[in-house]
Amino acid sequence: MRLMVLLTWAMLTGLAAGAAQAGAWPREKGSLFATATVRLSWPQDIATWTSTEPTQVYRTIYVEYGMSEDLTLGMDLGRAVSGANKTILFAQYPLRRGGRGPAVSGQLGFGRIAGAQIVRPGLSVGWGLPRGWLSLDGVAEIGLRDGATDYKLDMTWGWNVYRDSKLIVQIQTGDTQADPPFTRLAPSIVVPINRRLQLESGVSWGLHGDTAMGVTLGLWSEF
Repeated sequence: MRLMVLLTWAMLTGLAAGAAQAGAWPREKGSLFATATVRLSWPQDIATWTSTEPTQVYRTIYVEYGMSEDLTLGMDLGRAVSGANKTILFAQYPLRRGGRGPAVSGQLGFGRIAGAQIVRPGLSVGWGLPRGWLSLDGVAEIGLRDGATDYKLDMTWGWNVYRDSKLIVQIQTGDTQADPPFTRLAPSIVVPINRRLQLESGVSWGLHGDTAMGVTLGLWSEF
């Protein structure tokens, strides 16, 4: 029931269809986390603009639910590594819980990208820091019909700052069958709105294989 309520809320905000990734730490049993995000982008070369309208608009919904202490279930709707529409259901299981070393979790997802069935294995590694965290999150999106595979690896540094706000710096990388490899810088800040909701705002800049720049706005919620 809580999952349906949160999905309804996310769609009513107008931020439908998604990308994000489970971290290395499992969700607590019975807890629910969701984000709804929109990203607008324009060419970096302003001289090529013919309008101020964004050239690309991506909307995402991402949900995690702690089914048990060891099992996190999730849903990832929106944009795949290739930029195509995706619907992925996944399960995540901790392989190492941390302590003196990193936390490690494995993930396995199934769904559709651009209408084709895919399987999506993934691996996340995370380190807790005195005031934040560092994580590496990788997935492979494998077509079940032709075996074509797209890869994505994100490195995230998060810092807990003033009054539960978070500063996040992410380096996003990917390699697809259709396009050259890319690297993108995406810093953002997350600030609490109330006890349940947080607002994320950020920017992005293509560093390699990506000539776009963008802005991001999203809502985080946890129950």
